[in-house]
Amino acid sequence: MIILASGSPRRKELLSLITEDFTIIPADIDETINEGIELFKQPQYLAEKKARFVFENGHQNDIVIGSDTGVFVDGKMIGKPSSTENAKQMLEELSGKKHIVVTGCSIISKNKCVSFSEKTTVEFYKLNDDEIDEYIATNEPMDKAGAYGIQGKGATLVKRIEGDYYNVVGLPVGTLKRKLKEISLISD
Repeated sequence: MIILASGSPRRKELLSLITEDFTIIPADIDETINEGIELFKQPQYLAEKKARFVFENGHQNDIVIGSDTGVFVDGKMIGKPSSTENAKQMLEELSGKKHIVVTGCSIISKNKCVSFSEKTTVEFYKLNDDEIDEYIATNEPMDKAGAYGIQGKGATLVKRIEGDYYNVVGLPVGTLKRKLKEISLISD
């Protein structure tokens, strides 16, 4: 059985593009990142931590997929906003700039652990206060890394992307499918 170690409705929807045959068991972990983990490897580290937690808690005969997405700007990772004020700060920081979205994935089974990261560059339009406030009023930014969802109303903030769109949504579907096939965990 395939298990998605995430409660994200977006990841559930994206994994269903690869297979309908999976179960969701969110990983309730401490998302503290150990010192020494390279900045762009942090989502991959958390993805493996999530997958390993579910795998080691009663699912050693299953295939567990963990995933984590980070938004990087100005040499740091920004997570999910803690308040509307924090969301506003994040969107102001992303305004008119390019940033990098990294989704780390980890696939753990009885015989294998394969982890990888996918990077996508996203450029925002220059946003004014009214645009930011209007977007925050939708409440969409509150549970998303970087305080925006490209698959929703956040699409209006995005000027262009370079790379995998689905990676920005939260799961690099094409790469994940190929990795699962490569390690013979799914077939066509």
